[in-house]
Amino acid sequence: MSLLSYSVPHKNSAFIFRFAGQGLYHFLMTKSNAPKIHVAVIGAGLSGLTCAQRLQDHGFDVTIFEKSRGKGGRMSTRRSDEGLYFDHGAQYFTVRDPIFQNHVEEWRLDGIVDVWDAEIGTLSNGTYEPKEEETLRYVGIPGMNNIGRHLAAELDVHLETLIAPPIRSGERWLIADEHEFVLDEFEYVITSAPAAQSAKLLQAAPELQRIAENVSMTGCWAVMVSFPQPLELSFDAAFVNDSPLSWISRNNSKPGRDEKPETWVLHASPEWSEEHLEDDKDELLPTLLNTFWQATGLEARQPQFQVAHRWRYALPSEPLTDRCLFDPELRIGACGDWCGGPRVEGAFLSGYDVSSRIIASVKAQSNTH
Repeated sequence: MSLLSYSVPHKNSAFIFRFAGQGLYHFLMTKSNAPKIHVAVIGAGLSGLTCAQRLQDHGFDVTIFEKSRGKGGRMSTRRSDEGLYFDHGAQYFTVRDPIFQNHVEEWRLDGIVDVWDAEIGTLSNGTYEPKEEETLRYVGIPGMNNIGRHLAAELDVHLETLIAPPIRSGERWLIADEHEFVLDEFEYVITSAPAAQSAKLLQAAPELQRIAENVSMTGCWAVMVSFPQPLELSFDAAFVNDSPLSWISRNNSKPGRDEKPETWVLHASPEWSEEHLEDDKDELLPTLLNTFWQATGLEARQPQFQVAHRWRYALPSEPLTDRCLFDPELRIGACGDWCGGPRVEGAFLSGYDVSSRIIASVKAQSNTH
């Protein structure tokens, strides 16, 4: 095995780490005794932010590393150069769990979320059927990404930072970026990335890695489109049957959005998205737009804006029954909507649960000393 050298910037100290074939040798010139327990969270989606915020509230020193430019993961809002906004990831969320309910009520009081009072039904071969139900659907305002921004407001988040698989060093974990530059060391590590990416990050925890590797996730093609005039449709959103599309939504019908122009988000079905996952986005865009006109029964017209986006990991085919993965001895774990349920609520509860596991782990250790 080749020798890798790491230099670590650190206030009042310098570190040199060397990894050879026989193991990791950790050389310290100086070391300060930190009073707080350091936790690294990889991924700034809802589950990672929920875990990080709760741990910070309990006195932990938490650092989040996110490979993209934004916070919130698939609870995302896209802004075009023309100033248009689209919730092109998660469309809304519902609430069942009382813990999640308490947080959602707080968010609503703080003006972070509101109820989407939309006309929603199903479309089959151009025929619309309203859904007769009393489900409360919540959305972030003025965009879905505002929930992530709210959770991350007082957290230490490092954006555009791709993390290499953590390396075990004694009782700690070394966190390095994709260039093998060590950023810091931590007592605990949690990955909140999609299952396939988390599996790669769990190399030092083979049992957890094996579980994550067995979770498959399907992609989703999303189309964002706007029109200068409203479309003559009696509904705001619909689940689409027997079509390459599975969902269509009038984005500007959500609270806190600009009423004009007319903006729509189209989601392709998991099956169609997987089949066309590697297609060029500009080539598949006309196909999905034509499918939109067929599904709604409207005559095709020219959009004023249109773009497609690929979510590589959108939905778990069969999420784990456990809400999170965690090894208390190695002090490493994983969370996400692929644990416990593929909904926004499932992602939140997964992050909440893994934070509880860390808190319980620390308490157990303190009771043994």
